[in-house]
Amino acid sequence: MIKIFSSLFMSRNCCLRCPKVKLLSCLIKTKEMNQTSSQMASADENLLAGSSNSSELSLQPIRKISSQIKVYIGLLLLLFSSAVHINAQEIFNPAIRPNTAFGAGEVLTYQIKYGFIVGGTTTLSLEDTVYNNNPAFHARAIGQTTGVADKLYGVKDIYESWFDKETNLPYKQIRNIKEGHYRKYNEVTYNRHNNTVNSKLSGIHEVPEKILDLSSTFYYLRRVDFSTINEGDILFVNMFFSDEVFPFHLRYRGKETIKTKFGKISCIKISPVVEVGRMFKSPDDLTIWFTDDDNRLPVLVKMDIRIVGAVFLKLIKYENILNPLATE
Repeated sequence: MIKIFSSLFMSRNCCLRCPKVKLLSCLIKTKEMNQTSSQMASADENLLAGSSNSSELSLQPIRKISSQIKVYIGLLLLLFSSAVHINAQEIFNPAIRPNTAFGAGEVLTYQIKYGFIVGGTTTLSLEDTVYNNNPAFHARAIGQTTGVADKLYGVKDIYESWFDKETNLPYKQIRNIKEGHYRKYNEVTYNRHNNTVNSKLSGIHEVPEKILDLSSTFYYLRRVDFSTINEGDILFVNMFFSDEVFPFHLRYRGKETIKTKFGKISCIKISPVVEVGRMFKSPDDLTIWFTDDDNRLPVLVKMDIRIVGAVFLKLIKYENILNPLATE
């Protein structure tokens, strides 16, 4: 559910075209994704073959995993998908309920795991604010590497959003990226009167009505009224990310009870519809579980990647949620 989440696409197809070391950036930036998995494997083999230092050799698997795990920092909020053909009923701009799911002071902390390796953490926080005399929330999402992954390729990505308390539509967003030596900063403001956005990096863009940004999409999904949606239906919203409009499709897959560190929890299960190809074997290889209670907390994200395998984003701590967490 941050940069989850996976930043995505030069085109609306999930193809790889960035160097192995920047694999995570690509998923968050997407405009650099086009290198094939075979090229990545070849690069690893060349590194291993060219090294005569035993300690250097021993670090190669760690570096490979580190660079791959980087792709999932902020995964929770990077839930982009490519435009694919949908056979089920589509629900555009699904209705949202009055907000009983979140409030000021809420802090959610997630851990990113690949096998036994912890690659990083993602923290989502929410504060009360006022934007141009309108009551608003200020959301802040921080994804960063930890441990060995941080030493090999440090990542700290910050996404901020100021969005309306009633409609959940954003007024402003900030993207502040630090990935190794790469840096990027941008601010975007939204004009709801003429459906345009103004990016400091690229100027004014016309956008669809009710467009969201990365962070506000996360909170928007927590307010969706799933009682009006049938299993198999596809939800659709538009998102402005990296100075482009991205369509966002999610398949509602019903309810499921899962085990968490907090106990067994009944959840709503959704899958952002991804493009089958080099990264994914099926359209449902990215899955998010939201608690089926008034909080609608995303407690687990799972991504199945062809080359990497299963990567998990797990809720490990929550603070100041509005309602008691419903566990069995």
